[in-house]
Parts: sequence; C-alpha cells; structure tokens
Amino acid sequence: MAPMRFTLGLRRLVPFLGYHHILMFLIAAGIILLSLLLAGCSSTSPGIPNIFLISLYYQSYPPSFDPAQVDPGVTTAIANIVGQAVLEVRVGYFGICINPDGGSFLCSNNASSLASQVSVDQDPLNLIWVASTFKDSIVFPYLIIVAIVFAFICFILLATFPGWHEETDERGSEREIKPFPSRPVSQVALALIFIASVFVLVSVLWQHTASVAASTVTQDLGNGSVKSGVGTTAMILGWFGFALFIIVTIGLLVMILSISLLDRLTDD
Repeated sequence: MAPMRFTLGLRRLVPFLGYHHILMFLIAAGIILLSLLLAGCSSTSPGIPNIFLISLYYQSYPPSFDPAQVDPGVTTAIANIVGQAVLEVRVGYFGICINPDGGSFLCSNNASSLASQVSVDQDPLNLIWVASTFKDSIVFPYLIIVAIVFAFICFILLATFPGWHEETDERGSEREIKPFPSRPVSQVALALIFIASVFVLVSVLWQHTASVAASTVTQDLGNGSVKSGVGTTAMILGWFGFALFIIVTIGLLVMILSISLLDRLTDD
C-alpha cells in the first residue's frame, strides 16, 4: 500500500512542477557547490579539509636537474634543512589546514595561530607562511560570493513565476491553466544568472591558473624535498557550479524566446 500511495502522490505532484522549478533546482545545486568550495579548509568538519586550492607538503624524492640550474647542489642543502619533516599545508579561500605529523588536520583562518602550534623541525621552510601569502595575496573569493548572491536573487525571482492552478470557465467546468511569467521579471532573472555565470567562470579560471602556477613554482624551489598539488575537489566544485549556472542561463533564454514567439503567433 505504501508504494502505491507514494506513486499516486507523485503523479499528482508532477503535473504541478513547472519548467521554472527545474531551473530553481539547478540554481540551488550550483549555490550549494560554490558554497562548499568557499568553505574549503575553513574547519575540521568531515570532508572540509579535502576541499583545497593547493597543497604543499614535505616529501623526499629524486630532484630534477636542468642545465638552467646555476647551482644544482642546492637541493642537498635544502634536503638537509628539511630533515624528517612531513608537514602538509592545504589552502582554501578562507582558511588553511595543516597536518604536522600525518595525523589529523588543524584548520584556521589565522596562519600565525597555526604556525605557533608547530616546531621549527616540522616546518623548516616556512610552508605555512608561503600558504598564507598565497591565500592573502592571490586568492580572491569575492566574485564567487557576488555570484552566489545574484544566483539567490534569481532563485527568488523564479519562485514568483505563476504555476498551475484551477479556474472555472464560462460553462462552469474546472480546468488547469498556467499563465506566462512576467517578461521584465524573466529578463532580470536572466541578466542576474548570466552575470553570476561570468563571475564564476572568471573565478574558476583564476583559481585554476593561480593554483597551478603556485604549485609548480613551489615544487621547483623545493626541488627534491617539497611537493605540491592542486585540489581536484575544488576544481570539480567550481566547474560544476559554473556548468549549472550556464544551463540555467540557456534555459531562461530559451523560455523567454519561446514565450516571445508564442506572443507573436497569437497576435498574428
């Protein structure tokens, strides 16, 4: 009986789900993904330290040699300074996480407080300071914040779109109708989600380029003793959030053009 009731309820609900409800769902999903991206490395909550832009950590490996290196022997000096250090630093938009000894992560938005919790032997090359410089001087989260605000306003505007409702015609019979949404409201929603998509695109490209560049330079400077990597989860969240906003932009544009075409056909 329970599955049958669920099926009947679903059949009653589906006809009242409009096109704009799908767009609202996509906007909500995009906002959630981008919010998780901004929350990366801001706390020690499960999964949050795994959302990072760049990771720097001590690890011994065979150094690379190139004719452009004036003093290839500096790798030996760096290895002697690093010693047995295994500290890892992860950088997010609003926080930094460190793992001093391979155990649990410590996260904070204050690099000084994190540095005070490790010894010189654990971070001999000041990777915490390097990560803090990257976060404060290169990372720029405010475009994503503005994009989330614009997307939320678009979500509210879509919620004002009329849905299916019953009306009584001249003969006294009931019928379900759905009026067209307001054209000005639709156009404002389209403009907002389009601007939000552009802001997310710029931020994600900035994030990707800056992270790859900083990762490469840091690993070359710590040749043989320091490794670095770019956060895959953060990249996925950013690009998927952008993709969802673009889908909503295209969906709204198609809806506005379709309504405009129907109006012209009706007038003719």
